[in-house]
Amino acid sequence: MDKLWSIRMRASKTTGFRRRNGDGRKEIHISGAEGLYEPSHIREVVGKYVERALSHPKGRVDKIVVTVEDVRQKPREISSLPLATVKCQSPAEAEKIARRLLQSLGISERAMQKAFALIRSGGIAGAVVITGGSGIRLDRGRRRGIRVSRLGLSRQASASLSQKLSHLGINTNTVREALTLASKVLSSRQIIAELCVSDDPDYTTGYIASKKFGYMRIPNIKSGRRKEGGRAFFVREGAGIEHISNYLERTPLMITDIAPCRGLTTIDEILGNPHR
Repeated sequence: MDKLWSIRMRASKTTGFRRRNGDGRKEIHISGAEGLYEPSHIREVVGKYVERALSHPKGRVDKIVVTVEDVRQKPREISSLPLATVKCQSPAEAEKIARRLLQSLGISERAMQKAFALIRSGGIAGAVVITGGSGIRLDRGRRRGIRVSRLGLSRQASASLSQKLSHLGINTNTVREALTLASKVLSSRQIIAELCVSDDPDYTTGYIASKKFGYMRIPNIKSGRRKEGGRAFFVREGAGIEHISNYLERTPLMITDIAPCRGLTTIDEILGNPHR
């Protein structure tokens, strides 16, 4: 594998107005994307990332920041999480499914309540980190959580994933990137599960990811056109937030193998046939 480069894009817009005694404006995140790439792909990827920022359904941006930097540390290589889609018809049913999955993983009611409340409040940059038992938030708090960074797919893994997702009719950037991110998150020994609801108003499929069940897509997790969303990482009691943030934000990781990807299934089938 050639030397890799990390390419990251963040796009935002500023709302509000200046006041005499302060700045009433705030920056709203619109779009983001990133990956690890070989040098020959830099120009192509940067162009695609900028185009994505300019055409995002969340609205017009007024700032696009693209960072391109070489990766000096050899990436850790892992397999992706197994993927499946749970049959679900409504947000109410989706929450019940998510809670059953999380409860089976040992996540407490208090931790689930906090995670859902924070996600519904919206506006959090990055992921919140919550202890799975006591429900304590460990990250920086307020509107700044942890961002998962420096991750990618090898060329062979990317081709394999595209083929498998195409058979299921879900070969989109959104699914590919979410699976890649969740696979890095759950490669941490400190993390039990991830809950994600997209803040994209046009994307209503969320997911629960865990080592035990894999990457479980949950359709209709929210109503269409709602912008509220976010992600929560449930971690073991006594987990070190500095170790977690350093691993997720700074340690390069490459997915080199793709686990099985299957279509629609039920929550009972999932709970009865865990991967681990």
